Amino acid sequence: MSMSVGGDEGDDQPMSDINTTPLVDVMLVMLIIFLITIPAIVQKIPLELPKVRFDPTTTKPENVSLSIKASSNGACQVYWGQSPVDSTELLDRAVKKLKDEIARQGGVDAPGLELPEAHIRGDINTPWRCIAGPIYNFQMAGFTKVGFISEPPPNGG
Repeated sequence: MSMSVGGDEGDDQPMSDINTTPLVDVMLVMLIIFLITIPAIVQKIPLELPKVRFDPTTTKPENVSLSIKASSNGACQVYWGQSPVDSTELLDRAVKKLKDEIARQGGVDAPGLELPEAHIRGDINTPWRCIAGPIYNFQMAGFTKVGFISEPPPNGG
């Protein structure tokens, strides 16, 4: 086993510089591997993503307006208009609302049948589980459009 001890000047201290050549070699090999494999891993499927824009909500009398928030103890509070409802009552009222609206317009086969929409306003601090339950109830009732009401950005964008 040999050890390099420096130059010819009689300095008997061992050389303390780290040999970085193996490190550079390994890093270059890894760089080449990643440059080759990344394009093979990242595959793009051509999609046309929706453009973000603000459309004012047109409020129709037949639409349902829900307000959802969580109480301080974590319980979900759902309001149909101004009255609080539980999950069972929400489903029953949604089914009745849809049946009444279809009957008012002349039945399922009526030309130009427009089904009501559900508009959900959720407090910003409401957990998703409180929002997902009413969405599921409206889907089970037969509502085809369930949307969210939000505030537009302050700059109008």
